[in-house]
Amino acid sequence: MSSLATTVDGLKLPNPFVIGSGPPGTNLNVIQRAFRDGWGAVIAKTISLDHSKVVNVAPRYGKHHALSGEVIGWENIELISDRPFETWLTEFKRIKDSQPPGALIASVMEEYRKDAWIEMIERCQDAGVDAFELNFSCPHGLPERKMGAAMGENPEILEEVCGWVMAAAKVPVWAKMTPNVTRIEDPSRAALRAGVQGISAINTIRSVIGVNLDTLRPEPTVEGYTTPGGYSSRAVKPIALRMCMEVAQVIAKEFPGRTLSGLGGVESGSDAAEFILLGSDTVQVCTGVMKFGYPMVKQFGEELLAFMEKHRFETIADFKGKSLPWFTTHAELVRMQRERKAADAAKAAAGMVRNDAEWKGDDFVKQSDALAR
Repeated sequence: MSSLATTVDGLKLPNPFVIGSGPPGTNLNVIQRAFRDGWGAVIAKTISLDHSKVVNVAPRYGKHHALSGEVIGWENIELISDRPFETWLTEFKRIKDSQPPGALIASVMEEYRKDAWIEMIERCQDAGVDAFELNFSCPHGLPERKMGAAMGENPEILEEVCGWVMAAAKVPVWAKMTPNVTRIEDPSRAALRAGVQGISAINTIRSVIGVNLDTLRPEPTVEGYTTPGGYSSRAVKPIALRMCMEVAQVIAKEFPGRTLSGLGGVESGSDAAEFILLGSDTVQVCTGVMKFGYPMVKQFGEELLAFMEKHRFETIADFKGKSLPWFTTHAELVRMQRERKAADAAKAAAGMVRNDAEWKGDDFVKQSDALAR
């Protein structure tokens, strides 16, 4: 029998499905709801020491629709939690006292101050959290304070801050990467050098969701103005898969044993299977929960188990990273194809040519595959 249970960085999870940091983990009530519905772990909404500096606006969401009307893209300009740090500590304790079946992970973000990071880590640990995710990746969250992606896009600063955290942390630490860089391998490598146990990838993509053609104002419009926000939902999945593949390759070659939590556009168990095949140990969902609700995890589990049983995989580890060896360079693709064509030509010259019926059958299959794609 296949099993979804997995252990990641010492965290025993009933399944690899994780609530990503954001609105679905914004307080005690919704976090407990997520655990009741069967999520393997919950990453709470990102917190900092001084909530008074966090002021949200409204509206702060914008949706991108396909021609069918389906929401395929979602932009937000929402900031980190605006609830007091002490309130979060109290709620962390209450959640852990209830003995949830999965892991409670605190997402934290602070300014470039060693004392602030260490205080936050130590106090959250005292409240009982199982792990940390360091938010180095929010594309619009408080850049004027050098927080979020403003910090995460600089590998040197990121490595230094991760070093501060690792000196204080007694539980696993993941660093969440921004996709708004040329090479995600560079900040990921910096965080891993500093000793973090895992990488989370990716956060939202800096974007402008669109312009209202009646008012001529960009959206979401606040007092007639807007600011670029973070793009998520199904449309970002191909980008997230590519970046997770790149991070997974770095881990496999340079930091064996470290872990990867993949996210970006996950809306099904099949999506989760793709992220795991490209090296993810766990799979996070945030916007998907906002679109479809917490119970979607049950369908995720059924779909992922069906995939595993089809291929006779018993555990998540059996297929983690199984698709990574099939990536190579374009130059190598050219070389392999040339060699194959040369081999075919040699066979033809030697009289090893298939009959016309076989060739037509191949052509039909190729045309059918093209139409299916």
